[in-house]
Amino acid sequence: MMNLEEQKKAVIEKLIKEGYIKSKRVIDALLKVPREEFLPEHLKKYAYVDTPLEIGYGQTISAIHMVGLMSELLDLKPGMKVLEIGTGCGYHAAVTAEIVGKDGLVVSIERIPELAEKAERTLRKLGYDNVIVVVGDGTLGYEPLAPYDRIYATASGPKIPKPLINQLKDGGKLLMPVGRYLQKLVLAEKRGDKVIIKDCGPVAFVPLIGKEGFRE
Repeated sequence: MMNLEEQKKAVIEKLIKEGYIKSKRVIDALLKVPREEFLPEHLKKYAYVDTPLEIGYGQTISAIHMVGLMSELLDLKPGMKVLEIGTGCGYHAAVTAEIVGKDGLVVSIERIPELAEKAERTLRKLGYDNVIVVVGDGTLGYEPLAPYDRIYATASGPKIPKPLINQLKDGGKLLMPVGRYLQKLVLAEKRGDKVIIKDCGPVAFVPLIGKEGFRE
């Protein structure tokens, strides 16, 4: 039986073959971040099964291929300032933090205080000092540190929240799932006062709850 490190390498090789991940930056980040550290004890052995897993409070950790695909679509680069909506367990934030590097910054918003606290503990333990975890309504973004080079959401809203567009830099990209039951991954690029939208295909995420999202 393969150990976790071997399982990790195997799943990432499979994702490269299937075309989900292509760039060295994304591949290296996925290889470096220990997904098992972000999971409840009883689920650690399933860390490199490429599927969402329950992390409590009705939330999930995203499948590995989805984290990889979203990282590729966002075209993340070292030194970028990124806003993440939905910290969850902190795994996706860690992958993003690896890609943007020590000169970059990830600001992650989580509405469930217990999850935010746990994620922050794990991120600190693993040395991710370039991630700030904020408890709040992610649909409103985080104005104090705006504007952002990139914004992404790990939950699906009825539409792209206006505050997120406002907090995106000109030339910046925003990626999020849109829809309740039939969801699609949408990539928005801000060009002056225009927003160019691209449909990146069907997805399945937990609902984005908040003032500019769904009601609880």
